[in-house]
Amino acid sequence: MTAAEQLTLRVLSALVREDVLGLRTRGTIEHRADGSWLVLADAALAVPVAPEGFQSEYAARLPLVDLAGRQLTDLDAIVANLTELADPEDRPGWTALAEECRQTLITMELHEQVRPEVHARLTDLYGADPAAWNGAAASLGHDTLAAYLDHPVYPTARGRAGLGEAELRAFAPEFHPAFELRWLAVPTDAVTAHGAAPLPSWWPTPAWLGLGDACPGDGWTTLPVHPLTVGAPLDEALAATGLADRAILADRPYLTVVPTLSMRTVAVADDPACHLKLPLATASLGRLNRRTIKPGTLVDGAAGQRLIEAVLAREPRFTGRILHADEQTYAHAGHELLAVLLRRYPAGLDQAVTVPLASLLAPAPGGRLVIDHLADRFYGGDPVALYDDLLELLFDWQTTLFGYGIALESHQQNTSLILDQGGLRLLYKDDDGPRVHTGRLTAKLGELAPGAEEFDDARIFGEDDRALTDLFTTITGHLCTASLAFGLADHGRAELGDTLALLRKRLAEAVDRLGPVGAPLRTSLLDAERLPVKAMVTAGTLLTKQRSGAADINKHYTSGPNYLLVNGLPR
Repeated sequence: MTAAEQLTLRVLSALVREDVLGLRTRGTIEHRADGSWLVLADAALAVPVAPEGFQSEYAARLPLVDLAGRQLTDLDAIVANLTELADPEDRPGWTALAEECRQTLITMELHEQVRPEVHARLTDLYGADPAAWNGAAASLGHDTLAAYLDHPVYPTARGRAGLGEAELRAFAPEFHPAFELRWLAVPTDAVTAHGAAPLPSWWPTPAWLGLGDACPGDGWTTLPVHPLTVGAPLDEALAATGLADRAILADRPYLTVVPTLSMRTVAVADDPACHLKLPLATASLGRLNRRTIKPGTLVDGAAGQRLIEAVLAREPRFTGRILHADEQTYAHAGHELLAVLLRRYPAGLDQAVTVPLASLLAPAPGGRLVIDHLADRFYGGDPVALYDDLLELLFDWQTTLFGYGIALESHQQNTSLILDQGGLRLLYKDDDGPRVHTGRLTAKLGELAPGAEEFDDARIFGEDDRALTDLFTTITGHLCTASLAFGLADHGRAELGDTLALLRKRLAEAVDRLGPVGAPLRTSLLDAERLPVKAMVTAGTLLTKQRSGAADINKHYTSGPNYLLVNGLPR
């Protein structure tokens, strides 16, 4: 199947899943000679579908639509014709989706072209076996492998708004490039900084950057700037903050870095346990999902880490098994393009392999999956045994947090496996989007509970469990665990019934350990007829926030079938 056909299937499946144009709720299934079709009679629209089961009853089975008897196979033509069926107020979003599709197709075709040479370079750098890519530098190879996979929900995730081939090759993780950062000297009185730990020895002074004469004295702070932000985006940010005539951009690039899976976060090549999260003037996972860094999210991430550490201090059985990156050091100059987070990873992982969940099903050099290599080294060649070990620890931890009134947005990119001879551990980062049940947290932690005033986003705190169960289901359930259950089956590593039964068993065990406080999880996830499902295309691209009603585009939901049930009953 060509890249264009793959992308068409993914886009059509997402539109069905999210009930775009009323496809799912107003459509009916017709059984024709070649299979099932989802028919929207009043629009003379039909989509060939097949049962899917993961987040949607149906997915597209052929890369085409039938519109008034015409079969359209070109994705650009499909989106253009569907745009005519949309409300006129929503058509700018459809135009944006069409551009996302074009960008993504170019990127997918580029991926097919370069993957062999990138795999060869990773092998030269880190070795032939990804299960032996030990240490912080080699873990970046796993980020590169993951960048070739599609997102479990968003169909055009491999596209990045406004970036061409030259920029992707120079800065995107799938090419495993190294490049140097630019640096901005800003008067310290214009900078908000946080963090008690001293900056690394490599953090430059203005004099290092050749700005000693222009920036005399000690009243200056240097901020790293991603090369893609230099130019009009940076100029506009400086003008907006009144810093255009006060801040100075060094001509000299400095500090070699390597991009991580998120692209806007880069690892310091000579100190790879240190990562810098830097704003980018682009968008991914939807036109409204900008890759900038709002200063408030830095506040929330640091407070979220302190919250997690307060729980860990009360739960000694997780000591050494649940690790967290330090995210207390950050700075910003009052603008989403003038910010930086210095993320420090825990020490002592030089002999361990660190793998984001997002890369487990990625093809490794040689063609086998990453999880196959890891299973060979650590689980006697049994990938399902690795999956089972992951489920036990991940569900134990996440349900324990739920018992404290906490749900994390710790998706497959923010959660990593750590494997060495001591067994399996989990490493977390990026806790700026949790949901917290205020009453339960206060009851469990008392005066140790961080107050709402320590966070910037008022949406984090609430007085019921709905926001928590929705987040637990869509992140810990769909993205971190069920996607692997379906993926292992799709790759022939296990039967789907077996992986889903294992998923149900480990989740039920973890919920049962909570006692009565776990009842909302049992009701909303284990035994519910339908589950919340992210509606990311709707909230991120097709509709404005006013039209979608999405308070948070990453937490806007539709619903799908509960794959943990068999014939409507618990497994």
